[in-house]
Amino acid sequence: MPKPPLKPDAAVLNGMRMFDGLPLEALEAVIAAGQTRLVPKGTTVFMQGAKALTCHALLDGRIKIQQTGPDGQQVVVQFVGPGEMYGTLAMFLKSGYPGDAVTLTDSVEIVWSADAMLRLMLEHPQIALNTLGMLGNRLEDLQTRLRELSTQRVERRVAHALLRLAKQAGKPVEAGVEIDFPLSRQDLAEMTGTTLHTVSRIVSGWESEGIVEGGRQQVVVARPDRLLAIAEDLPPAPKRP
Repeated sequence: MPKPPLKPDAAVLNGMRMFDGLPLEALEAVIAAGQTRLVPKGTTVFMQGAKALTCHALLDGRIKIQQTGPDGQQVVVQFVGPGEMYGTLAMFLKSGYPGDAVTLTDSVEIVWSADAMLRLMLEHPQIALNTLGMLGNRLEDLQTRLRELSTQRVERRVAHALLRLAKQAGKPVEAGVEIDFPLSRQDLAEMTGTTLHTVSRIVSGWESEGIVEGGRQQVVVARPDRLLAIAEDLPPAPKRP
């Protein structure tokens, strides 16, 4: 991976929700307050329960946020892609980071100390307002996932998870839409509150029907329409005569 510039252009912040509406001068101040760094694949960026001393903007690569319960069971909370912030809302939690952040690929990020980010929020209140909006979106996402866990069959939950990941990190390929980072069946099980055996049975069935294609930690959604029908519990389309 090429070495990133020590101070990237402020344009890298364009499109990041936290910095929406800031003038160029403010974006340059945000860049100046942070540090750009390479994070090798497999690195634990921060650990669950640790005091939130830093917040992060991912420029390139993929991050998985996973949470471990008291019984040792792991849950994948979030996948983070380029242009997304992570570890930021934890600054306002007494319990610290809500999960471990682990790089799935070699990654490049900007990192700020919590103190530096709080100073930026005071100097540029729009950042604080944007952060409140991010918090609202996160709560909405969590409510959606909780509703799915409480009310939906596991097939629908797995279908919804794959559709969300395809929307977030999908790239067009000849066979359909490929989820552009390593994704194991165990990851899917942890995202959807079920077992590896159940996810393997479901995904294998979809592979035989041509709905998805899989390889080693790779998933291609070959028939998004069929997957959407499963997710929304729609009746199957009539077969052509």
